[in-house]
Amino acid sequence: MTLHDRDHLAWPFFEDVHRNLARDLWAWAERELGAQDDAPRNVDAVCRQLVQQLGDADWLRYCVPASHGGAFTKLDVRALCLCRETLAQFSGLADFAFAMQGLGVGPVSLFGSDALKDRYLSGVRDGARIAAFALTEPEAGSDVTAMQTQARRDGQGWRIDGEKTFISNAGIAHHYVVFARLADSADAFGAFMVDADNPGLAVTERIATLSPHPLGTIVLNDCRVGEDAVVGPHGKGLRVALATLDVFRSTVAAAALGFARRALREAVAHVRERRVFGKPLAEHQLTRARIAEMALAIDASALLVYRAAWTRDTISERVTREAAMAKLHATESAQRVIDDAVQLLGGRGVVAGAAVEQLYREIRALRIYEGTSEIQRLLIAGVVLGE
Repeated sequence: MTLHDRDHLAWPFFEDVHRNLARDLWAWAERELGAQDDAPRNVDAVCRQLVQQLGDADWLRYCVPASHGGAFTKLDVRALCLCRETLAQFSGLADFAFAMQGLGVGPVSLFGSDALKDRYLSGVRDGARIAAFALTEPEAGSDVTAMQTQARRDGQGWRIDGEKTFISNAGIAHHYVVFARLADSADAFGAFMVDADNPGLAVTERIATLSPHPLGTIVLNDCRVGEDAVVGPHGKGLRVALATLDVFRSTVAAAALGFARRALREAVAHVRERRVFGKPLAEHQLTRARIAEMALAIDASALLVYRAAWTRDTISERVTREAAMAKLHATESAQRVIDDAVQLLGGRGVVAGAAVEQLYREIRALRIYEGTSEIQRLLIAGVVLGE
């Protein structure tokens, strides 16, 4: 970890437990992930391996509460952000694997019954279970209220029918948190735990993306679950989804921050060594101006990320404005920082497999998932206008 990468750990947002986490995880990632290939031929196998590695090393305990082997009494957003920021600097897939373990069990951690927590949390913490969060549909992305998947009462349980797409970990997950509209009410929704081996659930399509990740479409056809599979209060599934995203949206910003930090390091190392017109590229004024703007964007993002995380941990469970600001600024800024790094490296920056080329592919999706940049602007404006 470089001097400037450590600077923000001195901020009052953190306690010693967070500083120790950042230091220890960096040392582990440097040792275990330093040689990772972020464009593997078998992305499913690599993700399974990474989840198990993270579980074996006890990093996944930050994804669950202390009641089930977690590191904190409740989910600590600062710890989640530090984990994602650190892992993202070494491996986009390692960051992905960690993030989905948290998000895919987040509704249970926040709203689940004791029985659901007992059934799912320990396996996720140990890396024995891979988790998934099934909210998006073909015609319902950022507008989650447009979802068409329906859940109907069926004796002592529920029957779910519908389609979910762009679902991370589709095909390798052991369970999915599925959100559905309740058929007996126009504006009520449910959240349900559906195991991957449920005969009513099928993965029908795998989706290839700019940066390879296990992503796909699942179809629920006469998918039956018991009443004990319901997460949270009856009819409040949308609240479960949005509250979970409120926690994890800041962590998306943290991952973008990690990508940007790595890009800046790669750019600085290059401009110090590369000679242009008889002197190092770093001595040219245009280069220095660009490096300054990159560093400024990163520090501003870090402040917004950890303000949102600290606020969620210590002051308020509702951080819609703070989390939206963090995600918007950090993801948009990281896109620019990485693009600047590619430009500074010139031809070397677009060579397949180069660090900044991989970052260029990794960052693009973060401006879309868990709420596009446009949605973040609407959320911010809505809070400011008191809507």
